[in-house]
Amino acid sequence: MAILKTMALMAALTALFMAVGFLIGGRAGMMIALLLAAGTTLFAYWNSADMVLGTCGAREVSATAAPGIHGRIHGLVQELARRAGLPMPRLFLIDSDRPNAFATGRAAEPANGSTGCA
Repeated sequence: MAILKTMALMAALTALFMAVGFLIGGRAGMMIALLLAAGTTLFAYWNSADMVLGTCGAREVSATAAPGIHGRIHGLVQELARRAGLPMPRLFLIDSDRPNAFATGRAAEPANGSTGCA
């Protein structure tokens, strides 16, 4: 259901963008607006995880370079992923006093941008 809502929202925003393009430049403006909407949507789809992590100032935590509590968190997530039958996600650390944990990405495979902050 969430995917359907997201698609409806994206379609509505694209239609609005195209309407503004039509008001500004007629049919040519509408087509340019459609191309820009498609381009920005594809860019966000492929780069959203990296943009969020960059905005947070997150740095990746690896199993070998994660001493202390971060190593234990890495081991815990690895065990949870194994039990759930999922691939191990990439883990990131955000230097903040507030607790934070979230997942970003398009798929369960880490190579496709599935990441989490711990």
